[in-house]
Order: sequence, then structure tokens, then C-alpha cells
Amino acid sequence: MDDDQARAAAPDHEVVIIGAGFGGIGAAIELEREGIDDYVVLEKWDGPGGTWRANTYPGVAVDIPSLVYSFSYEQRADWSRAFAGGSELLAYAEDIVDRRDLRRRMRFETTVESMRFDEIADLWRIDIADADGRSELTARFVISGIGALERPVLPDIDGIDSFNGTILHTARWDHDVDLNGKNVACIGTGASALQLLPEIADQVAHLDVYQRTPIWVAPKVDPELGTLYRTAMSVPPVRSAVRGAVTAAFDVFGNVVFQQRLKPLRGAIEGSLRRWMRSQVDDPETREALIPDYSFGCKRPSMSNEYLKTFNRDSVDLVTTPIRKITPTGVRTDDGVLRRADVLICATGFRIMSEAEPVPFPIHGRAGRELGAHWLENRFHAYQGVSVAGFPNLFSVAGPYGFVVGSYFWMIEATTRHAARVIAETRRRDAATAEIRKGPQDRYVKRCRERQADSPLFGDPCATSNTYYVNFQGDSPLRPSYYAEMWWENRHFPLTHYRYDGPRLDEPRPARAVARTVS
Repeated sequence: MDDDQARAAAPDHEVVIIGAGFGGIGAAIELEREGIDDYVVLEKWDGPGGTWRANTYPGVAVDIPSLVYSFSYEQRADWSRAFAGGSELLAYAEDIVDRRDLRRRMRFETTVESMRFDEIADLWRIDIADADGRSELTARFVISGIGALERPVLPDIDGIDSFNGTILHTARWDHDVDLNGKNVACIGTGASALQLLPEIADQVAHLDVYQRTPIWVAPKVDPELGTLYRTAMSVPPVRSAVRGAVTAAFDVFGNVVFQQRLKPLRGAIEGSLRRWMRSQVDDPETREALIPDYSFGCKRPSMSNEYLKTFNRDSVDLVTTPIRKITPTGVRTDDGVLRRADVLICATGFRIMSEAEPVPFPIHGRAGRELGAHWLENRFHAYQGVSVAGFPNLFSVAGPYGFVVGSYFWMIEATTRHAARVIAETRRRDAATAEIRKGPQDRYVKRCRERQADSPLFGDPCATSNTYYVNFQGDSPLRPSYYAEMWWENRHFPLTHYRYDGPRLDEPRPARAVARTVS
């Protein structure tokens, strides 16, 4: 096949969206708004929902008010609580998919294993695996809707493979495991553990909680939402006004936390939280061990009315001595003590901008350049959190420097609008590729890093926090801006920041086309 024939080869779909979580759902909605209907959504799970299908541990719930943890164009007045539980959020995802007739565009139990950009045909070749085996799918454009909280990490502790009991990760919970009467060890005290531990403490015979770094905990105002609330929120202007006020509050809060110039206000927050946290715990030694020695906001702040009280139970112990190794029967700490365990729970988080696994699967762009290797060599970066120079026709929903602290939906709506704008412009120009220019990309990244320079994340206030907000390269993926700026720039950036190349000599195949089997 010569170059002209290869270029004219039609892709299976104009757009492939990876992931049917809220990021992928949002991307599909934005494509539909642009009149782009030849797309498919690939999802490794057996249904939509992403994080809320993967995370089903007892007590799982959102830690952002449901009013703003939802699409602005899919608002609800009938949330059951201020902070909806995981099952309710999963139902919300299912409802959107069905009402907007998106399910017919989705292929479930389909895993993307690798991708490479074909520079002759100007399309992406995507290796997938499903029940029928391995095959190749081609697409002109790819939108990655893979979220940050997607790849769970087991702790790198000597001997963990030798444990004879059951090992669970909060993101891969096995509901067939009976915890009643068991000795349970939980490694980690982050947001998942904070929700989980109060739920299981009254079931287990004994619970050891292994804490490396304590977390800031605030009281949680989480009432059931009754008729009065639902009646008021059913009035669109009222709902929009309340939503706007909550959004503005989070916007201000994020800048209080992450800007050094507002240190006095952050200090006042810390003082109030210390007093409240101490009031929740009876034992003086345990009480002080649960108080962070780093500034508020260095790690993800959490809310719970029960987590700290859990340590008042005789059957619950807080262990702060570092773990030496896992043995077949339990956990041995550096002081030589072996604490027996039947079940080991790993509340140890996810791979985020990781050195060991910078991307979920190999992604090869121009000249065969692999995205993970590119980021390891040049530091994690993306224009508006969406595009990377050298990787044409590829867009991320949750890339580096894309997320403003608060609701993920703010980012999803901004970055998916960005991607849909560029794809639509590429079609308007009858071009084959769109690639972010290096100049605009580098200026954007430089601006983000300059704004972060005085953030406490990178200084002494956060030195002992072990925060995932800062990676091994000393960078943070957070976008240091207000929500309004993120919203505006993703909708109004100059479309000339992208380079559009190649005549579009083909038409996409009908949407019903299936993947070609790799020989």
C-alpha cells in the first residue's frame, strides 16, 4: 500500500473515547453537541460509572457536595443526602447514559492495551482486548477519559506476597469476604480509610490501623435532604444560584489552601480543626498521633463525624510504628512486634503521575515517542490539561495542570469542551490532524509553574505530608487558577494554538463497523 492509499484508509471510528466514567460520558455529550456521532466509548468494566463502579467499599461516598459533584447540564433536585453515596452516583451515571441514549455507543469489558499514531494514515491504531480476544481498532481522534483515581496501588512492603490471609484494596473490594469476627489490619489513613473504618469497626474482632501520615479531618455536615430542599432545588433559578454560591466558596477555599499569601487564614482553619479533632478522641497519646504536623491542604482534606471516634473503641488500635514486613500471619513493625491479621486492607491510593507507571498503557505518538517516557524525561505537562505536543489528535480529560481544586465535574466540562472544539475545528478545515503547538503549550505550563512557586505544597509547611499532590519530580498536577479562568480558557483559547495538517481524503466508516482482528 503506498502513502496515498494508506492515508485514504478509513478509520473504524472518527473518535474513540477511553473510559465510560463521568469523563467519558461528558466527552460523548460534547461530541453530540458538535454533531459528531461516529464515536465509540471503550470501557474495561461491565457498565458505565468509572470510579463509582470500581469503588464499592463500605461507606464509599463523594466528599464534594452532590449539588456541585454533577454536570451543570444534568442537575438533580432529588439527591438523598448532601454528600451522595457511591451507589447513588453510579445510578446517576447510568441514568444519564440511558436518557441520552449513549449506551449504544459503549463497548464494555473492553480494555485498551496500547496505542500508536500512524503518521502515514493520520490515525490512531488502538490495541484492545475483549471477550473475543485481541484486536485493533482505528480512530482519527482519541479522547482519554481515564480518571486520576483509576489505578490502585498495593503497598511496596517486604513479604506482602507471603500473606496467608485475604488482601483487599479499597478500589477492588470483594463483598464475598466476611469480616465478622476477623482480625483486620488496614494500611493507610487517607480518604478511603476515613470512610471505610467506621463502617467495619463494629464487625471485626480487632482492627489495627497502620498510619504513616495523619490527615486533617473536619466535621461533615451531611443531612438527609427532605421535601423542603427538593422543592426549593426543583426551581432552576434557585438551584443555579445555590450551585453558583457553593462553586464560588470552593474556588476561594482552594486558593486559601494553595497560596502562601493567605497563610493567616489557613492558620485560623488549622487552629479550629485541631481543637475539634482533639475533642473527638479520648486517649491522649492516640489523640496527638492523629493530629498532622503539616499545614492544612497539603493532603486532600477529608470530612467525617465518625472516623476519629472509631479510635475510642477497645477493639481498634492506631499503629504509628513503621511496618518492617508482612508475614504469613500478620504485620511486623520496626519495634519487632507482630500483630496477627486474617485480612489485610490496603487503603493505599492510586498511581498518579507515577515514576513506575506514568501512563495506564503505552501511547506512541510522532516518531514512535512514548508518552510515559516523554513525561519522565520532560516532566508531566499538558496544554490546559488536555493536549501534548508530539501527540496529535489525542486529548485528555484529566491531564496534568487541568484540575482546579473542587469538583471534578468542573474540569470534565471544561476539558471535554476543549477537545470537542478542536475536533470540530479540524473537521471544519477538512484537515486530518490537530496538534497543540509547542509554544502555547510551553507558555501555559510555565505560567502554571510560576503560579505554583509560592504554594505551601512545595515548601516547609508540607514537607512531612507525603502528599500525592506533588510527584517524584517535584511537580503538582493541579491547575493553579480559579474555576472561572479554567472554564473561560477552555472555551475561548485561540484555535490557532493548534496546528492543523493533512487533507482529509477519507470518510469514517459507518458507526456499526467492528474492530479488525489482528493476525
